[in-house]
Order: sequence, then C-alpha cells, then structure tokens
Amino acid sequence: MTFRWTYRFASDGQVLTSDSTLRFRDRDEVEETLEAQGFRIDEIREAPDRPGREFVFIASR
Repeated sequence: MTFRWTYRFASDGQVLTSDSTLRFRDRDEVEETLEAQGFRIDEIREAPDRPGREFVFIASR
C-alpha cells in the first residue's frame, strides 16, 4: 500500500510531502531479516485480536 501526505505549516507556509509504502511481510521473512541483522529472537507473540494474522517479535542483540 502506498500513500502520500502533504503538510503545510501555518507558521511559515512551508510544505512537506511524505511518500510512504507499507509492505506486509510473512513471519519467516521477518525472522530471517532480524537474524541477518544480528538479533536473537526471544519470543514471537500473536496479536490477541488477530491470532495468526499479526505478530509481535521480541528480539535482542
């Protein structure tokens, strides 16, 4: 999903445009990326209101 927000600051009229892209990765891809960056995965939890659809990764170095 890609989206754009444009902000105009009232104090000086300056405009800032922010383009963002959300990318939804699967569990295996997140685990591999964390480990490749030197993190140890301590725990993986499921979101209580979306079990199996969203994960919380607890990791440390």
